Parts: sequence; C-alpha cells; structure tokens
Amino acid sequence: MATTVNVYLTFDGNCEEAFDFYKSVFGGDFTYVGRFRDMPPHEGAPPMPEELGEKIMHMSLPISTETMLMGSDSSQEWAPKINQGNNITISVNTDNETEAKRIFDGLAVNGKVTMPMEKTFWQSYFGMLTDQFGINWMVNCELAEHKDFEAENKA
Repeated sequence: MATTVNVYLTFDGNCEEAFDFYKSVFGGDFTYVGRFRDMPPHEGAPPMPEELGEKIMHMSLPISTETMLMGSDSSQEWAPKINQGNNITISVNTDNETEAKRIFDGLAVNGKVTMPMEKTFWQSYFGMLTDQFGINWMVNCELAEHKDFEAENKA
C-alpha cells in the first residue's frame, strides 16, 4: 500500500446519523463501526458514562478503492468542543512505521501534538496533531501483526 490521504469527520454525537446519510448518497457498506464502549479501560481513568459508550469511536465508509470517508463522535477527553469548521481532519495512512513517524514529525514542526505516535489497541502506530496552520492531522500505520491476522482470517 502506498501512502493515502482521506478525510476524517468529527461529530457532536450524531456521527452514526451522518454516516447513514453518506451511505445513502455514496452507497457501499461500512468496513468498520466501533463504539466507545469497545475501548479497553484506561488505567486511572474514571468509568465511561453509559451514554458515551453508545457513541461512535470510529466508522469508515469506502468511497472508492483509493479513498475512505471516516469519522467519529467527539469526546471532550481528547478533542476540543466541536464547532463547524474544526471538525475535519486529514488522515494519512502508510504501511511503514518509519515513514509514518517521518510524516508525523514533519507536520508537527511548530504545531501542537494532541496524541504522540504510539502503538494502539487497534493494532496501529498512530498519532494526532494540529499543524502550524491550524490543520488537524491523523497519521496511521497498520502494524504488520494486524495485517498478518487479517490475511489469515480472510483465507
């Protein structure tokens, strides 16, 4: 896989409704729907409120073989209050951890890192930042062990 760039939309609690609408326009099927309740608990964090557990943590809808529309509901734990205009993030996906780190570090110059690059529970090397021009970015690299697992389960 080469490096790809996709749009990531953040909603104030109505992600599922919006994505049902986008699906009616673009067609296709969701490749992933994850809710906040699916996240493992964070050490030292208070229990998740039940109403947040039902909200969308991540959702993806393929638009073509090269592009994906992705989104989630906001959580005040790691994101500012959603306002129209600050709810769009550019998602960069690559298949190489070194390249992911290079892109992340380059975009972070004079910007603000909101989540440093780290391995995640969803088996990716992932980070988030706002660049010096106020543009929100996510950088993701699917880890090899996750790719191996997916390949084995497709057979």
